[in-house]
Amino acid sequence: MQNLLPEPPATLLPAHDEADAALAAAEKAGSDEAHAEVAARFPTYSAGWGALAARALTADQVVPAYAYARTGYHRGLDQLRRSGWKGFGPVPWSHEPNQGFLRCLYVLSRAADEIGESDEAARCAQFLRDCDPAAADALASN
Repeated sequence: MQNLLPEPPATLLPAHDEADAALAAAEKAGSDEAHAEVAARFPTYSAGWGALAARALTADQVVPAYAYARTGYHRGLDQLRRSGWKGFGPVPWSHEPNQGFLRCLYVLSRAADEIGESDEAARCAQFLRDCDPAAADALASN
């Protein structure tokens, strides 16, 4: 059966140049402390939480990764809604300001799986694919 309803337009989060610059500086510094400073200074900036989450997951700190990813995920949902998102529709990976939210969703799925929360892991993985299959593919290949 074909869906006759049009897909909603893509949701594009606004850029945050100051936070982007702070995150770039934290990446250069390469420390957890520098990344934590970005999240503390810009608490609504999902990319900061996503970077913390990814670093924690890489260091086998699954519970902190889960907490950071969940925080960034919820902050990202708030931003998506403010940008007109109605709970469904594309959130393209190709739009750089969307990548922080999508990274949080990816890490949340992985961390949930590692702590045995398989329903949450599957829900987040499907949500990521629903937002943009290219996001799931890009993040899985990193």
